[in-house]
Amino acid sequence: MKNYENLAKEIVKQIGGKENILSLTHCITRLRFKLNDESRANDAALKKTEGIVTVMKSGGQYQVVIGNQVPEVYAQVVKLTGIDEGGQNSSQEKKKGKILDNALDVVSGIFQPILGIMAACGMVKGLNALFTAVGLYDSQCGAYLIFNGIGDGLFTFLPLFLGYTSAKKFGLKPMVGLAAGAIMCYPGLQAGTLSAGMKPLYSVFAGTSFASDVYMNFFGIPIISMNYTGTVIPIIFVVYFASKCEKFFNKFIPDLVKFFFVPMLTLLVALPAGFILIGPVTIFGSTIISETVLAIRNISPLLAGAVVGFTWQILVIFGMHWGFIPVYINNMMTFGFDNVMMPFFACTFATSGVVLAIFYKTKNKQLKELALPNFISGIFGVTEPAIYGITLPLKKPFIISCIVGGIVGGYYGHFNFRKFMVGGMGIFEFPAMIAPDGSMGNLIIAVTGAVMALVLGFIFTFITFKDKEKNKPEEKNPEKENENSFENPDKSF
Repeated sequence: MKNYENLAKEIVKQIGGKENILSLTHCITRLRFKLNDESRANDAALKKTEGIVTVMKSGGQYQVVIGNQVPEVYAQVVKLTGIDEGGQNSSQEKKKGKILDNALDVVSGIFQPILGIMAACGMVKGLNALFTAVGLYDSQCGAYLIFNGIGDGLFTFLPLFLGYTSAKKFGLKPMVGLAAGAIMCYPGLQAGTLSAGMKPLYSVFAGTSFASDVYMNFFGIPIISMNYTGTVIPIIFVVYFASKCEKFFNKFIPDLVKFFFVPMLTLLVALPAGFILIGPVTIFGSTIISETVLAIRNISPLLAGAVVGFTWQILVIFGMHWGFIPVYINNMMTFGFDNVMMPFFACTFATSGVVLAIFYKTKNKQLKELALPNFISGIFGVTEPAIYGITLPLKKPFIISCIVGGIVGGYYGHFNFRKFMVGGMGIFEFPAMIAPDGSMGNLIIAVTGAVMALVLGFIFTFITFKDKEKNKPEEKNPEKENENSFENPDKSF
């Protein structure tokens, strides 16, 4: 396996040293730094460094785009800098930023660490549905039940995972966040369990979409019962409140008993508040968000899909797409599907088609060598290397990919294309598009759209693409080889 220690050293050096790092996380293709002073980072040097695709600044983050090798590079950077488990540089004080920047940073910090395992479990669940639908085994056999457990386990107990990652983001002890997630999922406190064995004391908000039963009270305070397994937003807010409680108790509890008294008091205050107020309010809020987004979409599904498909890659460039991840996951957990954000699926195949056309059309050896692996990466759902390395520097191919994404996104919106479970990327997402009843109509829409995007991206690019004069092999100056527009994206912006 390739050693990325030298690349990590160069990155740390060019961003201004480890003392300039406030925190570090990573997503599928990028190292996402928060820096004390971004002006100390040498953008030009980083962009010229072998192994780095480009550098972006967005959402209060300094993003170094690496590609598929980012986990290995991240591990080396962490090793060099001593950044802690939560991605924080303990020697640096947190710096206040803009509200939007902070919100994006929080969202990415909470969801990035678990997206990989969510995708993995979702793929298992999707493949299990596929194999059952085609008759490899039935839904009553042991294999189905075990595979279903592997696929469902994380999503059933999602608050545990989010409790852990939220705790690291908000500065709460991670094990306390994990315990909070487990308590929120405790079977005896779920509305479904209570309704099975008890009659409600009374109901509240009758006649509205917030109608709920009250089965118990807390020292006379009514508790609106909810099902918290599989939820997203409640645990995040509970952990945020718990982090404030922990900081408060740490000021007054003697050091001699802090070890167990602070966690105990934190849970005793935060969790009752969670069940009495925070949980119900955030559940209602989640429902409002999802229903509002769906209502907007339903005004014109075709237009809504086209807007998502056209703009998605623009959001990806700046890392702003992370702001929509909670909407996507919240829809999935609230309604059992997402049809609002899913038109972005077209963009993966539009980019792949564009890059494949460039591979066949260009006579530039280096561009051709870049195109094929980026096509394969795109088919598997990772398009950033193709965007930063090829389409965006050449401009017109990027515009074509956005247009095709919009066309197919409109198609997806019009036919109510849905995804029923989180999981997979690129072609590995298809099993997640099989409807729960086993019908294949939605999957056919998904495959048809993907083929459309691939073909349209290929045709439009094949017709319009021309090698730039300076990129023709016979005219290229080897000494200026690194000045080719497809190798230095910053020269074409």
